[in-house]
Amino acid sequence: MTPADLSRTVLHAVRRAVDEDALHAPVPPRVRVERTRPGGSGDYACAVALQLAGPAALPALEVARILRDRVAAEPGVGRVEITGPGFLSFTLAAPAESDRAVLTAVREQGLAYGHGDALRDRILQFHHAREVRAAVTAHAVRRLVLAQGARVRTSCEAEPDPDWARLGVTVDAYGTPPAPLTGIRPVPAGATAAELLERLGPDAARWGLLRAAGHDRAALGPDLLVQGEANPLFRVRYAHARARALTRGAAALGFTAETPARGEDPAAHLAHHPAARPLLDLIADHPAVLLAGARHRAPDRVARQLEAVAHAFFDFHDACPPLPAGDEKPSAAHRSRLALAEAAGTVLAGGLSLLGIRAPEHL
Repeated sequence: MTPADLSRTVLHAVRRAVDEDALHAPVPPRVRVERTRPGGSGDYACAVALQLAGPAALPALEVARILRDRVAAEPGVGRVEITGPGFLSFTLAAPAESDRAVLTAVREQGLAYGHGDALRDRILQFHHAREVRAAVTAHAVRRLVLAQGARVRTSCEAEPDPDWARLGVTVDAYGTPPAPLTGIRPVPAGATAAELLERLGPDAARWGLLRAAGHDRAALGPDLLVQGEANPLFRVRYAHARARALTRGAAALGFTAETPARGEDPAAHLAHHPAARPLLDLIADHPAVLLAGARHRAPDRVARQLEAVAHAFFDFHDACPPLPAGDEKPSAAHRSRLALAEAAGTVLAGGLSLLGIRAPEHL
Protein backbone atom coordinates (compact mmCIF):
# COMPACT_ATOMS: atom_id res chain seq x y z
CA MET A 1 0.00 0.00 0.00
CA THR A 2 1.43 3.37 -1.05
CA PRO A 3 0.97 6.65 0.87
CA ALA A 4 -1.61 7.67 -1.75
CA ASP A 5 -3.50 4.38 -1.19
CA LEU A 6 -3.42 4.91 2.57
CA SER A 7 -4.66 8.48 2.16
CA ARG A 8 -7.63 7.23 0.13
CA THR A 9 -8.27 4.49 2.69
CA VAL A 10 -8.44 7.01 5.54
CA LEU A 11 -10.65 9.32 3.49
CA HIS A 12 -12.97 6.39 2.77
CA ALA A 13 -13.16 5.69 6.53
CA VAL A 14 -14.13 9.31 7.17
CA ARG A 15 -16.91 9.06 4.56
CA ARG A 16 -18.20 5.84 6.11
CA ALA A 17 -18.24 7.39 9.57
CA VAL A 18 -20.20 10.39 8.25
CA ASP A 19 -22.63 8.16 6.32
CA GLU A 20 -23.26 6.05 9.40
CA ASP A 21 -23.92 9.17 11.52
CA ALA A 22 -21.01 8.31 13.76
CA LEU A 23 -19.35 11.57 12.81
CA HIS A 24 -21.03 14.88 11.97
CA ALA A 25 -18.46 16.88 10.04
CA PRO A 26 -17.76 17.85 6.42
CA VAL A 27 -15.68 15.27 4.53
CA PRO A 28 -12.36 16.88 3.58
CA PRO A 29 -11.33 16.76 -0.10
CA ARG A 30 -8.17 14.83 0.81
CA VAL A 31 -6.32 13.42 3.80
CA ARG A 32 -2.59 13.85 4.27
CA VAL A 33 -0.48 11.01 5.63
CA GLU A 34 3.23 11.28 6.41
CA ARG A 35 6.07 8.97 7.33
CA THR A 36 6.25 8.58 11.10
CA ARG A 37 8.96 10.75 12.60
CA PRO A 38 11.90 9.19 14.49
CA GLY A 39 10.73 7.84 17.84
CA GLY A 40 7.12 7.54 16.68
CA SER A 41 5.15 4.33 16.22
CA GLY A 42 3.95 2.72 13.00
CA ASP A 43 4.87 3.38 9.38
CA TYR A 44 2.71 6.46 8.75
CA ALA A 45 0.80 9.03 10.78
CA CYS A 46 -2.16 11.30 10.13
CA ALA A 47 -3.72 14.28 11.93
CA VAL A 48 -7.19 14.01 10.39
CA ALA A 49 -8.86 13.44 13.78
CA LEU A 50 -7.51 16.76 15.06
CA GLN A 51 -8.67 18.42 11.83
CA LEU A 52 -12.23 17.09 12.23
CA ALA A 53 -12.59 17.53 15.99
CA GLY A 54 -13.79 21.14 15.82
CA PRO A 55 -16.41 20.70 13.08
CA ALA A 56 -17.60 17.45 14.71
CA ALA A 57 -17.82 19.07 18.16
CA LEU A 58 -15.99 16.09 19.65
CA PRO A 59 -12.63 15.61 21.34
CA ALA A 60 -9.93 14.62 18.86
CA LEU A 61 -9.37 11.37 20.76
CA GLU A 62 -13.02 10.42 20.26
CA VAL A 63 -12.82 11.19 16.53
CA ALA A 64 -9.65 9.09 16.33
CA ARG A 65 -11.42 6.17 18.01
CA ILE A 66 -14.32 6.43 15.55
CA LEU A 67 -11.91 6.27 12.60
CA ARG A 68 -9.48 3.72 14.01
CA ASP A 69 -11.71 0.65 13.71
CA ARG A 70 -12.87 1.59 10.24
CA VAL A 71 -9.35 2.02 8.91
CA ALA A 72 -8.04 -1.11 10.64
CA ALA A 73 -10.60 -3.25 8.78
CA GLU A 74 -9.27 -2.19 5.36
CA PRO A 75 -7.01 -4.52 3.30
CA GLY A 76 -3.32 -3.72 3.58
CA VAL A 77 -3.55 -2.11 7.03
CA GLY A 78 -2.01 -4.18 9.82
CA ARG A 79 -2.53 -2.02 12.91
CA VAL A 80 -3.89 1.43 13.78
CA GLU A 81 -2.91 3.17 17.02
CA ILE A 82 -3.93 6.47 18.60
CA THR A 83 -1.04 8.55 19.86
CA GLY A 84 -0.69 11.95 21.53
CA PRO A 85 -3.75 14.21 21.44
CA GLY A 86 -5.41 12.23 18.65
CA PHE A 87 -2.93 11.29 15.93
CA LEU A 88 -3.59 8.07 14.02
CA SER A 89 -0.51 5.89 13.46
CA PHE A 90 -0.67 3.15 10.84
CA THR A 91 1.38 -0.02 10.56
CA LEU A 92 0.96 -1.60 7.14
CA ALA A 93 0.32 -5.31 6.77
CA ALA A 94 3.19 -7.64 5.95
CA PRO A 95 3.43 -8.54 2.25
CA ALA A 96 1.76 -11.93 2.68
CA GLU A 97 -1.10 -10.38 4.68
CA SER A 98 -1.54 -7.61 2.13
CA ASP A 99 -1.44 -10.03 -0.81
CA ARG A 100 -3.98 -12.30 0.85
CA ALA A 101 -6.30 -9.32 1.39
CA VAL A 102 -6.02 -8.28 -2.27
CA LEU A 103 -6.75 -11.78 -3.60
CA THR A 104 -9.68 -12.11 -1.21
CA ALA A 105 -11.07 -8.75 -2.37
CA VAL A 106 -10.86 -9.82 -6.03
CA ARG A 107 -12.53 -13.13 -5.29
CA GLU A 108 -15.35 -11.50 -3.32
CA GLN A 109 -15.96 -8.50 -5.60
CA GLY A 110 -15.45 -10.22 -8.94
CA LEU A 111 -15.77 -7.97 -11.97
CA ALA A 112 -16.59 -5.07 -9.66
CA TYR A 113 -13.11 -5.18 -8.09
CA GLY A 114 -11.77 -1.64 -8.23
CA HIS A 115 -15.20 -0.03 -8.33
CA GLY A 116 -15.87 2.44 -5.55
CA ASP A 117 -17.70 5.53 -4.36
CA ALA A 118 -14.99 8.18 -4.58
CA LEU A 119 -17.10 10.21 -7.06
CA ARG A 120 -20.48 9.54 -5.51
CA ASP A 121 -21.10 13.20 -4.76
CA ARG A 122 -20.44 14.23 -8.35
CA ILE A 123 -23.07 14.92 -11.01
CA LEU A 124 -21.26 14.95 -14.36
CA GLN A 125 -22.46 16.01 -17.80
CA PHE A 126 -20.32 15.17 -20.83
CA HIS A 127 -20.78 16.59 -24.30
CA HIS A 128 -19.08 15.42 -27.49
CA ALA A 129 -19.00 15.95 -31.22
CA ARG A 130 -20.84 13.78 -33.73
CA GLU A 131 -17.69 11.77 -34.35
CA VAL A 132 -17.05 8.11 -33.61
CA ARG A 133 -13.94 8.41 -31.43
CA ALA A 134 -15.50 11.15 -29.32
CA ALA A 135 -18.65 9.06 -28.92
CA VAL A 136 -16.81 5.87 -27.92
CA THR A 137 -14.50 7.76 -25.56
CA ALA A 138 -17.41 9.53 -23.87
CA HIS A 139 -19.19 6.21 -23.49
CA ALA A 140 -16.13 4.59 -21.89
CA VAL A 141 -15.61 7.58 -19.58
CA ARG A 142 -19.26 7.32 -18.60
CA ARG A 143 -18.75 3.69 -17.56
CA LEU A 144 -15.63 4.56 -15.59
CA VAL A 145 -17.22 7.38 -13.59
CA LEU A 146 -20.37 5.34 -12.95
CA ALA A 147 -18.13 2.62 -11.50
CA GLN A 148 -16.82 5.23 -9.03
CA GLY A 149 -20.30 6.22 -7.88
CA ALA A 150 -20.92 9.37 -9.95
CA ARG A 151 -24.17 10.26 -11.66
CA VAL A 152 -23.58 11.09 -15.29
CA ARG A 153 -25.35 12.22 -18.45
CA THR A 154 -23.90 12.38 -21.96
CA SER A 155 -25.02 14.43 -24.93
CA CYS A 156 -23.94 14.85 -28.53
CA GLU A 157 -23.77 17.96 -30.68
CA ALA A 158 -26.12 16.43 -33.25
CA GLU A 159 -28.29 13.37 -33.74
CA PRO A 160 -26.15 10.27 -33.09
CA ASP A 161 -24.90 8.10 -35.94
CA PRO A 162 -27.14 4.97 -35.94
CA ASP A 163 -24.03 2.79 -36.38
CA TRP A 164 -22.78 3.86 -32.94
CA ALA A 165 -25.28 1.44 -31.40
CA ARG A 166 -23.29 -1.43 -32.95
CA LEU A 167 -20.31 -0.17 -30.95
CA GLY A 168 -22.39 -0.18 -27.77
CA VAL A 169 -22.63 3.61 -27.60
CA THR A 170 -25.69 5.28 -26.11
CA VAL A 171 -26.38 9.02 -25.84
CA ASP A 172 -28.85 10.62 -23.43
CA ALA A 173 -29.57 13.72 -25.51
CA TYR A 174 -28.32 15.69 -28.50
CA GLY A 175 -28.26 19.28 -29.63
CA THR A 176 -26.83 22.49 -28.20
CA PRO A 177 -26.83 22.31 -24.38
CA PRO A 178 -28.34 25.20 -22.40
CA ALA A 179 -25.07 25.63 -20.48
CA PRO A 180 -21.44 24.69 -21.12
CA LEU A 181 -20.75 21.05 -20.31
CA THR A 182 -17.55 19.04 -19.89
CA GLY A 183 -16.32 18.35 -23.39
CA ILE A 184 -14.85 15.03 -24.53
CA ARG A 185 -12.63 15.96 -27.47
CA PRO A 186 -10.12 13.31 -28.57
CA VAL A 187 -8.30 13.59 -31.90
CA PRO A 188 -10.88 12.44 -34.49
CA ALA A 189 -10.59 8.89 -35.83
CA GLY A 190 -10.63 9.88 -39.49
CA ALA A 191 -13.19 7.16 -40.26
CA THR A 192 -16.86 6.54 -39.64
CA ALA A 193 -18.32 3.91 -37.33
CA ALA A 194 -19.54 1.92 -40.34
CA GLU A 195 -16.06 1.86 -41.88
CA LEU A 196 -14.43 0.76 -38.63
CA LEU A 197 -17.02 -1.91 -37.99
CA GLU A 198 -16.57 -3.32 -41.48
CA ARG A 199 -12.77 -3.44 -41.18
CA LEU A 200 -12.31 -4.32 -37.51
CA GLY A 201 -15.54 -5.36 -35.82
CA PRO A 202 -16.79 -3.77 -32.59
CA ASP A 203 -14.19 -5.04 -30.09
CA ALA A 204 -11.05 -4.20 -32.07
CA ALA A 205 -12.57 -0.88 -33.15
CA ARG A 206 -13.30 0.13 -29.55
CA TRP A 207 -9.82 -0.92 -28.39
CA GLY A 208 -8.19 1.04 -31.21
CA LEU A 209 -10.26 4.13 -30.44
CA LEU A 210 -9.58 3.97 -26.68
CA ARG A 211 -6.00 2.66 -26.44
CA ALA A 212 -4.27 5.92 -27.40
CA ALA A 213 -4.43 8.98 -25.18
CA GLY A 214 -7.04 11.47 -26.36
CA HIS A 215 -4.42 13.93 -27.61
CA ASP A 216 -2.79 11.21 -29.78
CA ARG A 217 -4.03 9.82 -33.05
CA ALA A 218 -5.71 6.41 -32.71
CA ALA A 219 -4.04 3.44 -34.41
CA LEU A 220 -6.81 1.75 -36.39
CA GLY A 221 -4.92 -0.50 -38.80
CA PRO A 222 -5.19 -4.24 -39.49
CA ASP A 223 -2.70 -5.00 -36.68
CA LEU A 224 -5.69 -4.88 -34.33
CA LEU A 225 -6.91 -8.17 -35.85
CA VAL A 226 -3.62 -10.07 -35.66
CA GLN A 227 -3.97 -13.24 -33.56
CA GLY A 228 -0.53 -13.01 -31.98
CA GLU A 229 1.46 -11.58 -29.11
CA ALA A 230 2.38 -8.44 -31.04
CA ASN A 231 -1.25 -7.34 -30.82
CA PRO A 232 -1.91 -5.97 -27.29
CA LEU A 233 -5.67 -6.58 -27.53
CA PHE A 234 -5.11 -10.23 -28.44
CA ARG A 235 -2.56 -10.59 -25.63
CA VAL A 236 -4.97 -9.16 -23.05
CA ARG A 237 -7.85 -11.35 -24.16
CA TYR A 238 -5.64 -14.41 -24.48
CA ALA A 239 -4.35 -13.90 -20.93
CA HIS A 240 -7.95 -13.81 -19.71
CA ALA A 241 -8.85 -16.94 -21.68
CA ARG A 242 -5.75 -18.72 -20.36
CA ALA A 243 -6.67 -17.85 -16.77
CA ARG A 244 -10.12 -19.31 -17.29
CA ALA A 245 -8.58 -22.44 -18.85
CA LEU A 246 -6.43 -22.88 -15.74
CA THR A 247 -9.56 -22.91 -13.57
CA ARG A 248 -11.09 -25.59 -15.78
CA GLY A 249 -7.87 -27.59 -15.74
CA ALA A 250 -7.65 -27.42 -11.95
CA ALA A 251 -11.26 -28.60 -11.62
CA ALA A 252 -10.45 -31.59 -13.83
CA LEU A 253 -7.56 -32.40 -11.46
CA GLY A 254 -9.84 -32.07 -8.44
CA PHE A 255 -8.62 -28.87 -6.81
CA THR A 256 -9.56 -25.23 -6.60
CA ALA A 257 -7.79 -21.99 -5.78
CA GLU A 258 -7.30 -20.65 -2.31
CA THR A 259 -5.10 -17.95 -0.85
CA PRO A 260 -2.34 -18.98 1.58
CA ALA A 261 -3.72 -19.87 5.00
CA ARG A 262 -2.78 -17.68 7.95
CA GLY A 263 0.49 -18.88 9.44
CA GLU A 264 1.81 -20.56 6.30
CA ASP A 265 5.28 -19.65 5.09
CA PRO A 266 4.77 -16.95 2.42
CA ALA A 267 8.08 -17.92 0.80
CA ALA A 268 6.43 -21.18 -0.18
CA HIS A 269 3.68 -19.34 -1.97
CA LEU A 270 3.61 -15.88 -3.53
CA ALA A 271 4.75 -12.99 -1.38
CA HIS A 272 8.43 -13.05 -2.23
CA HIS A 273 8.48 -14.87 -5.55
CA PRO A 274 10.13 -12.59 -8.13
CA ALA A 275 7.69 -13.55 -10.89
CA ALA A 276 4.59 -13.19 -8.70
CA ARG A 277 5.46 -9.80 -7.22
CA PRO A 278 4.85 -7.64 -10.33
CA LEU A 279 1.48 -9.29 -10.97
CA LEU A 280 0.40 -8.97 -7.34
CA ASP A 281 1.39 -5.29 -7.32
CA LEU A 282 -0.51 -4.56 -10.54
CA ILE A 283 -3.65 -6.23 -9.20
CA ALA A 284 -3.34 -4.27 -5.96
CA ASP A 285 -2.95 -1.04 -7.97
CA HIS A 286 -5.99 -1.74 -10.17
CA PRO A 287 -8.54 0.22 -8.09
CA ALA A 288 -6.30 3.29 -8.14
CA VAL A 289 -5.90 3.01 -11.92
CA LEU A 290 -9.66 2.81 -12.43
CA LEU A 291 -10.19 5.84 -10.23
CA ALA A 292 -7.48 7.79 -12.07
CA GLY A 293 -9.02 6.82 -15.41
CA ALA A 294 -12.37 8.15 -14.20
CA ARG A 295 -10.99 11.35 -12.68
CA HIS A 296 -8.89 12.24 -15.73
CA ARG A 297 -11.43 11.05 -18.34
CA ALA A 298 -8.71 8.70 -19.61
CA PRO A 299 -9.80 5.19 -20.61
CA ASP A 300 -6.37 4.78 -22.22
CA ARG A 301 -4.96 4.40 -18.69
CA VAL A 302 -7.17 1.38 -18.16
CA ALA A 303 -6.11 -0.14 -21.48
CA ARG A 304 -2.42 0.23 -20.61
CA GLN A 305 -3.07 -1.26 -17.17
CA LEU A 306 -4.64 -4.32 -18.78
CA GLU A 307 -1.65 -4.71 -21.09
CA ALA A 308 0.68 -4.61 -18.08
CA VAL A 309 -1.41 -7.18 -16.20
CA ALA A 310 -1.42 -9.51 -19.22
CA HIS A 311 2.36 -9.21 -19.62
CA ALA A 312 2.95 -9.91 -15.91
CA PHE A 313 0.48 -12.80 -16.01
CA PHE A 314 2.39 -14.63 -18.72
CA ASP A 315 5.71 -14.05 -16.96
CA PHE A 316 4.21 -15.47 -13.78
CA HIS A 317 2.50 -18.34 -15.59
CA ASP A 318 5.75 -19.46 -17.22
CA ALA A 319 7.82 -19.17 -14.03
CA CYS A 320 5.21 -20.58 -11.61
CA PRO A 321 2.88 -23.02 -13.42
CA PRO A 322 -0.42 -23.06 -11.52
CA LEU A 323 -1.18 -26.65 -12.59
CA PRO A 324 0.95 -29.63 -11.52
CA ALA A 325 2.90 -31.41 -14.22
CA GLY A 326 2.87 -35.14 -14.89
CA ASP A 327 2.26 -37.22 -11.78
CA GLU A 328 2.80 -34.27 -9.44
CA LYS A 329 0.09 -33.84 -6.81
CA PRO A 330 -1.67 -30.47 -6.41
CA SER A 331 -0.13 -28.61 -3.48
CA ALA A 332 -0.84 -25.48 -1.43
CA ALA A 333 1.59 -23.66 -3.73
CA HIS A 334 -0.46 -24.67 -6.78
CA ARG A 335 -3.66 -23.44 -5.12
CA SER A 336 -2.02 -20.12 -4.31
CA ARG A 337 -0.71 -19.74 -7.86
CA LEU A 338 -4.14 -20.56 -9.24
CA ALA A 339 -5.69 -17.92 -6.97
CA LEU A 340 -3.34 -15.31 -8.40
CA ALA A 341 -3.99 -16.44 -11.99
CA GLU A 342 -7.74 -16.29 -11.43
CA ALA A 343 -7.44 -12.82 -9.89
CA ALA A 344 -5.54 -11.66 -12.97
CA GLY A 345 -8.27 -13.08 -15.21
CA THR A 346 -10.94 -11.29 -13.18
CA VAL A 347 -9.09 -7.97 -13.40
CA LEU A 348 -8.69 -8.37 -17.16
CA ALA A 349 -12.36 -9.24 -17.67
CA GLY A 350 -13.53 -6.36 -15.46
CA GLY A 351 -11.28 -3.86 -17.19
CA LEU A 352 -12.34 -4.96 -20.66
CA SER A 353 -15.98 -4.73 -19.58
CA LEU A 354 -15.49 -1.11 -18.50
CA LEU A 355 -14.03 -0.39 -21.93
CA GLY A 356 -17.04 -2.06 -23.55
CA ILE A 357 -15.01 -4.96 -24.95
CA ARG A 358 -15.86 -8.65 -24.64
CA ALA A 359 -13.57 -11.05 -22.75
CA PRO A 360 -14.06 -14.48 -24.37
CA GLU A 361 -13.55 -17.62 -22.29
CA HIS A 362 -11.90 -19.33 -25.27
CA LEU A 363 -9.57 -17.98 -27.95
